[in-house]
Amino acid sequence: MIRTDDRGVVAVVTIDRPERRNAVDHATLEALATALAEAPADLRVLVLTGAGGHFCAGADLTAVEDAGFTALLRTVLDGLRLAPFVTLAAADGAALGAGTQLAVACDLRVATAQASFGIPAGRLGLAVDDWTVERLARLAGHGPARAMLLAAEVLKGDEAHRLGFVQRLGTLDDALAWADDIAALAPLTLRAHKAALERPAEAAAARRAAWASDDLREGLAAFRERRRPRFHGR
Repeated sequence: MIRTDDRGVVAVVTIDRPERRNAVDHATLEALATALAEAPADLRVLVLTGAGGHFCAGADLTAVEDAGFTALLRTVLDGLRLAPFVTLAAADGAALGAGTQLAVACDLRVATAQASFGIPAGRLGLAVDDWTVERLARLAGHGPARAMLLAAEVLKGDEAHRLGFVQRLGTLDDALAWADDIAALAPLTLRAHKAALERPAEAAAARRAAWASDDLREGLAAFRERRRPRFHGR
């Protein structure tokens, strides 16, 4: 279903259904929602990936996709988007349908050149929600998003990187190295910036917390002393 690897302030959550190319069903979404809700308070980066050479091939259509499924998927997408830590998708192979939705809900994306993003809903008679349409258009650009949504076209990882939809080309190891770099940054600063991007009403308070933090004093001291800062999130 899913596996969680605790690496200290970085966690790796792996969708582990390789026999279904990591397509998500109710149980998998429930496990993802629980992993997000129960993440440690000191977590700084969560890396979401898939087992067996694929990120997530979409919804498992051997199970019933009903209103309960879509509501649960919405919970997971909101959990990734609104989490107080940075969420990073590491994609390879198929990242289609719900897989693309999971990827766009994350703050950042790393993908191999061979990764495939797309919304094949038009081939199935399904329709994604307005949030997915808006988010995809904002991240990939209106032209590519229109082709994905209206012509069921697939966006390969190298082209997604060229468009800025994917921030870095690379493997899971590359994503983990980037996650470690991000985890070394000031967490209250990142929380304030994420609030400004995702929850503007909370941005002012998060910004004040960063400016009043011990981490700010540590960052300034480290700059003066020409050493790497050690941030503690307070």
